[in-house]
Amino acid sequence: MRVVRRFAVLPAAARGAVLAIGNFDGVHLGHRAVLEAARRRASALGARWGVLTFEPHPRELLAPESAPLRLAPFALKAELIRALGADLLIVLPFDRALAALTPERFVEEVLVARIAARAVVTGTDFRFGHRRTGDVATLEALGRRFDVAVEAVASVEIEGERCSSTAIRAHLEAGRVERAARLLGRPHEVRGLVREGDRRGRTLGFPTANLEPRPGRVQLPAPGVYAVTVRIAGEPGMPAHPAVANLGRRPTFEGVELRLEVHLLDGEHALYGRRLAVRFLERLREERRFSGPAELARQIALDCAAARRLLAAEPLARRSVESPLAESPIR
Repeated sequence: MRVVRRFAVLPAAARGAVLAIGNFDGVHLGHRAVLEAARRRASALGARWGVLTFEPHPRELLAPESAPLRLAPFALKAELIRALGADLLIVLPFDRALAALTPERFVEEVLVARIAARAVVTGTDFRFGHRRTGDVATLEALGRRFDVAVEAVASVEIEGERCSSTAIRAHLEAGRVERAARLLGRPHEVRGLVREGDRRGRTLGFPTANLEPRPGRVQLPAPGVYAVTVRIAGEPGMPAHPAVANLGRRPTFEGVELRLEVHLLDGEHALYGRRLAVRFLERLREERRFSGPAELARQIALDCAAARRLLAAEPLARRSVESPLAESPIR
């Protein structure tokens, strides 16, 4: 897949493609329906297909105080799109000039003059142009005017719930990581660098890696203890290690800073300075204060046992929502 980030010098190979347009944060099952429709249309036309997305998210520029947290930072979003077979990923820099374009100018100047899109595919709730004044009906009318085919894909429902980034964030904020995974089509993943911690886990008999998520506004699940899997950047084969994660402020030790700490269940690994990808499978319990280190250690032992049982008992169910990124690099 070719990633085009310098929109001012769009290569000839990126012109004339069928494009799925949207933010695609998380590349959830609703997004995948749009991408699959773009792939099918491109196949019928004998054309390349790809994705036109925006960086940063428009609300991060226009309303930063209410901008949504990212379900997938750009590197992960690009990996997910690549795994689905896209030929192109065109990243349109979202700035004040782009935000000021009317829907007509966006279609004429961006989709037609710059990209020469053969067809565009989007969701039925797509909005574009200055103050989001353009909708799918606007896009279809402009498509007829400029000879660009337009296809709008209906929302996807999973077990009676509309699949949306907003719904997924709500599930994560409530700790419902399994429900979020059903809408995402994969477990929610958080990536980061292992930094030096206070080594309390080691003194308790459960050494942990203190993970610092990559810079940016990344959506985390609700505080608590989770059964997770962990991949280690650069490890041959990129296996998914069974693990327990604690996301919280360590109230037993009067902690203040929110931390994500993981304990791998299959032995010790040299993790300092390594990048990890943590996939949240199930919330085991909420975070709480204990009377002291001994009581906390007993509870951690119980958490580890629960995670082992869970990860061993449902491997097929876990695999069914795994992203096809087992050997992708962790950036």
